[in-house]
Amino acid sequence: MLITREVLPEEKEAFNQLVDHPLQSWEWGEFREKTGVEVVRIGAFEGKKIKAAYQITLHPIPFLQTDWKVIYFPKGPMPDQPMLSALKDLASEKKAVFVRLEPDVGAAAQLAGETRFETIKNFLLTHNCRPGRPLFTHYTLRFDLKKSEKQILTGMKEKTRYNLGLAEKYGVRIVKDHSLEAFETYLKLMQTTTQRQGFYAHNQNYHRKLWETLEPAGMAHLFQAQYQKKTLAAWLLLTFKKNLYYPYGASSREHREVMPAYALMWEAIKFGQKKGCTSFDLWGSLGPKPNSKDPWYGFHRFKSGFGPELVEFLGTFDLIINQQLYPLVRLGENMRWRFLRLKSKLKDKFPLIKPFLRSSG
Repeated sequence: MLITREVLPEEKEAFNQLVDHPLQSWEWGEFREKTGVEVVRIGAFEGKKIKAAYQITLHPIPFLQTDWKVIYFPKGPMPDQPMLSALKDLASEKKAVFVRLEPDVGAAAQLAGETRFETIKNFLLTHNCRPGRPLFTHYTLRFDLKKSEKQILTGMKEKTRYNLGLAEKYGVRIVKDHSLEAFETYLKLMQTTTQRQGFYAHNQNYHRKLWETLEPAGMAHLFQAQYQKKTLAAWLLLTFKKNLYYPYGASSREHREVMPAYALMWEAIKFGQKKGCTSFDLWGSLGPKPNSKDPWYGFHRFKSGFGPELVEFLGTFDLIINQQLYPLVRLGENMRWRFLRLKSKLKDKFPLIKPFLRSSG
């Protein structure tokens, strides 16, 4: 008989052996706690042996001045009945309106769709779950790092190989640098990039806490692309078990003609192989039919040029706990995102009001 309870600190190693994504790792939970987020780790135990492990975060609902919360469960395993039962019990205890699940369950896009996911989607829909607003993209791009460098090069688009050659010709230098100076350079580039592109990004405190937690654990790695003694781009990569991830990157407008990002991607691929990783997740994609007018289109095209496989995820589902409050919370969530989109558009059309909009958020 399985017993569900919170996982104790001394069970950290056993917990990490069961989870498969960095956002489910014990260390990621420690990082989120440093940013002020409440983290709960629950396990299903058979006697003293842990059989399943889940890490969730609890978030207050700003427009409801009550103790009600929302639970977020990102990148967990395939949902099943014991998981949903454990989440319902926890949600009731923590006064959560719903639990948002974004399972790390995916398949090659050409094999995915309704046929691939029909059974699990039907299971969720018949167990009080409804499609929710995604926080992660519905698709990602992944490299099979078991392939040789030659095979990966052959799978690239011709233009990508050409740009990679340009970076080599110009002498772009890629360095792995974990020094404080290198990290501060990364933060400055990140601020410049987000201001230039108008995208939402975590603040510097978030990145500092992430780095100070995951770098000593051997999970975070910082790479820089340098040209003429200047850092043109910097990437923060994550490793967990045998997987490499590319969640954060920043760049300068200077010397774009030397193609620093192409050199960084190639070095990241080789780094993953040296670390013994079998896959490299590029942390998001627009999908099989990208809109060329989408603000992320250029980034999507850059990633796609290297020849990774397109992977579709199961999607986002809300496990509803409070039937009365759920519609109200979803309405408030939709209104908030509409405001954020409007704010972004106003920044683009009226640059002079950017400082006001930034402070009002």
